[in-house]
Amino acid sequence: MLSLQKILLLHVLACLGRLAHGSHIIDGKKAPENSMQYMASVQDYNGHHVCGGFLITEEFVVSAAHCDDSSLTHVVLGNHNLKNGNHQKIKIENKIIHENYQHVGLGNDIMLIKLSEKVQLGHGVRIIPLPPAEINLKENQVCQVAGWGKTKTDGKLVDELMVVNVSVITSKNCEEQWPGLPANVICAGGYETTKGFCQGDSGGPLVCHGFAVGVVSFNYYNNCNYPSKPNVYTDISKYRKWINEVLKTFF
Repeated sequence: MLSLQKILLLHVLACLGRLAHGSHIIDGKKAPENSMQYMASVQDYNGHHVCGGFLITEEFVVSAAHCDDSSLTHVVLGNHNLKNGNHQKIKIENKIIHENYQHVGLGNDIMLIKLSEKVQLGHGVRIIPLPPAEINLKENQVCQVAGWGKTKTDGKLVDELMVVNVSVITSKNCEEQWPGLPANVICAGGYETTKGFCQGDSGGPLVCHGFAVGVVSFNYYNNCNYPSKPNVYTDISKYRKWINEVLKTFF
């Protein structure tokens, strides 16, 4: 359980605008064709991209809890270019937010999206596996994060999926930079690098060795090119039991 001091600190940071939802990809490149086919664009009723996500079964997408919004209506899969119509557009049937989620800076920033119908796998779409209940990420281990959006601070949104390599930062080092860091998170990219994510495209996966190990959660406000704080992700391995329980309720 977070101490009252940590909770108050994170609320103060949030009020000051220092916690910012991620992630537009910074210092990355266009994702190669036919790669990362698990990526999902969570969109509103106007067809605008709101958040990222990733497919874990034929009927479920994982995203960030802070992405929850009444305007979200559907998920788009199967195309890196959001302006290209060759994709699967599926309505959202239900959104399940972790019961302990309160605020992005307090952790538990994870959401499951139940699709209204099964995805057709094999048409530019595939499932990404989740890590086992415990993972051991090493310092400086290189992983990937992907998303749609700005490629620099105050830049313009992009239509094509971008991807960048980021290095894992130990929890000890991350806690030193983020006093009051919530439990069950992974830090990678951002701090002391030009690579990572920025505002506006949360919910995408941190991918290590072919597993979706993290969900893009938050970074340090308004400094994406040379951020002074590490990028923070929800640690999926800590939520495997919750995910499995949710999936069972629909089968």
